[in-house]
Amino acid sequence: MTQSLETIAHAMVAPGKGILAADESSGTIKKRFDAIQVENTQSNRRDYREMLFRSSEAMRSYISGVILYDETIRQQAKDGTPLVKVIAETGALPGIKVDTGAKPLPFCPGETITEGLDGLADRIKDYVGLGAKFAKWRAVIDIGRNMPSYNAINANAQALARYAALCVAGGLVPIVEPEVLMDGDHDIDTCEKMTEWVLKEVYAQLYYARVPLEATVLKPNMVVPGKKCAKQASREEVAERTVQVLRRCVPVAVPGIAFLSGGQSDEDATAHLSLMNALGPLPWKLSFSYGRALQAAAQKAWAGKSENYAAGQRAFSHRAKMNGAAALGKWSQGMEKAA
Repeated sequence: MTQSLETIAHAMVAPGKGILAADESSGTIKKRFDAIQVENTQSNRRDYREMLFRSSEAMRSYISGVILYDETIRQQAKDGTPLVKVIAETGALPGIKVDTGAKPLPFCPGETITEGLDGLADRIKDYVGLGAKFAKWRAVIDIGRNMPSYNAINANAQALARYAALCVAGGLVPIVEPEVLMDGDHDIDTCEKMTEWVLKEVYAQLYYARVPLEATVLKPNMVVPGKKCAKQASREEVAERTVQVLRRCVPVAVPGIAFLSGGQSDEDATAHLSLMNALGPLPWKLSFSYGRALQAAAQKAWAGKSENYAAGQRAFSHRAKMNGAAALGKWSQGMEKAA
């Protein structure tokens, strides 16, 4: 079984492709819909996601997999086709978010622990039956006064490792996502130090949990200063520092690294990825697993109106194409202007 999971893990980080994170909870997508004045109904959520999944050029050429939310993996398109089938027909792999969210961590003010391990083995079985090929679990690490604590990092690393082991045992490739948030006013040095600490703890716990790294994909943050930091970093510095931390922490057995965008602008997320790939050769594939950075332009263009369906698809296809080029280290500013 591990052999087939390795094949899936490699397909998830295929050259020039990346993962569409469409696993926003109903609450999160409400915020996105509020911004474009669209009512957060089940049918609107379905129509919006179906629009993305039926963007055939983008899906076939630049998207290797799609992370879904529990509602979406069970949903049918307008014509009655399961959305999982719509995705699979483009050649992309359906995946599923399996954590149940970050909750306050006792005695660690401002810090959280991601929950969802209870009953996970049974849920994995259910999701495999629904067509899922991989899963995702997000741990959230915040930088602030007296944060992060060792307790928060250790607890989240252990939970990620237990989740990953359950996934592999149940037949899903685990995406391991330890996100060091870019909120706050910390500088890039602090982000680098904390990201290195978090990744080292995560790989120690994966080792103790006997997770075969060849059947996993890492989804980390990039090394960037906090949004409120007075001194922002150049794109080149972000790329260099991120690759440096990965070289120190990520075993070469891992097939690939699919970055989260974490609140960066669409173009910054693309540029950083491209610059990293241009630093190669690297021991793992560097790709993307973007949510907002792939979807924001499409949401704005669509705006909940059926007459904007094609415009929404064009906006999504453009960002998918830009990030596909970045995953090969071939993106340039000119490509944005040409579009």
